[in-house]
Amino acid sequence: MRSLLPRRLLERTDGVPLGLALLSGAIAAAMLFPLTWIVVEATTVDPTRIRELALRPDTLEVIANSLLLMIGVTVLCVLLGVPLAWLTVQTNLPFRRFWAVVAALPLVIPSYIGAFSFVSAFGPQGEFQSILEPLGIEQLPEIYGLPGTTIVITLYTYPYVYLTTRAALLSFDTTLLDAARTLNHDTWTAFRRVTFPQVRPAIVAGALLAALYAVSDFGTPAIMQLPVFTRQIFLEYNVFNRGYAAFLSLQLLAIVLVVLALEWWVRRGETSSGDGDGSAGSDPVVDLGAWRWPATLFPAAVTGVALLVPLWILGLWLVTADPDARPSLAFEFEYAFNSVLVAGAAALVAVLLALPVAYFAARNDSPLASLLERATYVGFAVPGVVLGLALVAFATDYETFRTARDLATPAIYQTLPLLIFAYVVRFVPQAVGSIRSTTLQVDPALIEAARTLGESPTGSFRKITLPLIAPGVTAGAALVFLTTMKELPATLMLRPTGFDTLVTIIWRAQEAAYYQYAVIPALLLLAVSGLSLVVLLSQGGREGL
Repeated sequence: MRSLLPRRLLERTDGVPLGLALLSGAIAAAMLFPLTWIVVEATTVDPTRIRELALRPDTLEVIANSLLLMIGVTVLCVLLGVPLAWLTVQTNLPFRRFWAVVAALPLVIPSYIGAFSFVSAFGPQGEFQSILEPLGIEQLPEIYGLPGTTIVITLYTYPYVYLTTRAALLSFDTTLLDAARTLNHDTWTAFRRVTFPQVRPAIVAGALLAALYAVSDFGTPAIMQLPVFTRQIFLEYNVFNRGYAAFLSLQLLAIVLVVLALEWWVRRGETSSGDGDGSAGSDPVVDLGAWRWPATLFPAAVTGVALLVPLWILGLWLVTADPDARPSLAFEFEYAFNSVLVAGAAALVAVLLALPVAYFAARNDSPLASLLERATYVGFAVPGVVLGLALVAFATDYETFRTARDLATPAIYQTLPLLIFAYVVRFVPQAVGSIRSTTLQVDPALIEAARTLGESPTGSFRKITLPLIAPGVTAGAALVFLTTMKELPATLMLRPTGFDTLVTIIWRAQEAAYYQYAVIPALLLLAVSGLSLVVLLSQGGREGL
């Protein structure tokens, strides 16, 4: 069996059981499988029809909006995230430890909750207009469209850039700034010439996550009435136009691949060095002087808008809600149970699948190990609506085949296993990254000592490695749980009939414009997500973000 694999790919893997390599390969193939179905589905569209679809005005509008949204969100996230990280790490900002935590909190708020909160607050006839009405203001400017969507997504995406940049600054060699001061560099010059080159890889990594989130977000553009790929794919899916939806999905995937290629090109050859002692986190090296207190207005404004607007609107709806307006949307604890059930199952399965891949990648520097690890990351870059469409297409085709052949195999369409599989494909990279990072910190000498004492590879992993990487496993599971709880498009497309979760009831409430019924599910979702973030940060889970 070993001879079937190219020798170059198997270099430096002699110490690893072949079974582990094959298991990792099988897991990677399973994670890539849904994408092949999109390609197969797109080939069913007539080539002439494809040319017509590509040149349709609404297709060109979708492409332009998606690109402008992605670029706008990425730029704004960098403009917000980098200064916030710098202020909370390297300066004497008042209460900087408080702001360091608060600046990350918007990550727990799904952007679609932020979207309908902002629409209700700042819409033409929203709550803010009612406050200003005594002043003669009868209508506010439209919040819908590209500008509003860009602002909302940015407010709940900038923590990606903030967290990666902050992590780099915490390991930054602060003596470099001392040297810059001896050369009479001012604060801005020192940042531009010393700090920025060192943390640029981290900024690019965070910007990549923000760009992928922006181009893959479904709920916010739908609420803000902006035609983008994700919204159009979902609309075409709902009218059973699977061929056009698959064609749009391929275009979206092409954009994602271009983004990944650009990120690789920008980051190639870059390294980030630091003292790694965390001295920057406890000993600020930049004195803001007279700007020390005014500087607090920046984190206060950003986090205040991102956090207080949703809480204000949700609280307002909670006290003014009419419980009998739409009984079918009334909250039931079953929704919370269902959310925790599928998120917990996805976290468990993701960790179990991530363990062999992460261990194989951490203990081997062969091209094969790197290839299999990177293959599992593809699902995270695929928008949830595209993944949902791929699995819907596969499941319905399988049902047709099963019915035609009168097979006794169980159905998979709109079942919990298919939904959980979608979550795992989307979020297993988060577990792989967290587990791999902690595995790299395990001293190989401990494993070798166990082997010399007669332990098998499995026994040494169970007794030595697994206890040492437990924090990484916990952090990976918490991160998968957190993101699964918030996942909207895949849940809407793949959930079993009658199976409602917190996100589906929130979506149904906003579609029916009965926002008061979204309050309790939204608050519960924020509470559970907040607890997941606490677990994640307590386990040192920054690597997975």
